[in-house]
Amino acid sequence: MRPMKFRYLTFDCYGTLIDWRAGIEASLEEAFGRTGLKGRELMDAYVSAEKAEEASYMKYREILVRSAQRVGQVIRLPLEESAARKFAASVPSWPAFEDSVKFLKEAGKKGYIRYILSNVDVEHLEGTIKNNELEVDGYVTAEEVKSYKPKWRHWERFMEKTGAGKNEMLHVAQSLYHDVVPTQEMGIASAWINRYRGSLPAGVQPLAISDSLANFGNVLDGLAA
Repeated sequence: MRPMKFRYLTFDCYGTLIDWRAGIEASLEEAFGRTGLKGRELMDAYVSAEKAEEASYMKYREILVRSAQRVGQVIRLPLEESAARKFAASVPSWPAFEDSVKFLKEAGKKGYIRYILSNVDVEHLEGTIKNNELEVDGYVTAEEVKSYKPKWRHWERFMEKTGAGKNEMLHVAQSLYHDVVPTQEMGIASAWINRYRGSLPAGVQPLAISDSLANFGNVLDGLAA
């Protein structure tokens, strides 16, 4: 086995391993029914709502409920709490990207220790891991650290649990705001998985960029010492 530049791969889950956008769009459309709005329009409203709700910590299931209801206020279609809670319970049903399962398995075979760092409750993440057969070595959730990324507590807790040093870690993520920017601030290397074809703002400098985990495999091999 070739030497590795990094021993630990940490992953964002929803957006990186799981198609967060497809899952939320489908679940919001089901919650609101026929509104005339397409999934992407609902999604844009949802992203703004969730960002506002995550300013202070509460369990993620409550963030989901409140965010969905806030979307209802924006589109002037109030959402009953029962429908909002059904939406919140949908997280483990959100689909994995086609390359996620294979990439995680191959990374394990290469000797990497794989952790998920996610802004969700334990029950959400455990359901997602089980339903999608994601092969990982551990995880840190917002419920565990009582904090939401982009705050730094997920990475700090990961290092406490594993003894990992910053120079041994590569954080793999789709979200610039939640993941790439804070790791850059912390001095931790990151790989941006540009799933949704975004643009890179000035000053944001991930170590590596790929449009998928399938293509990132070769990039990762190239980073080996």
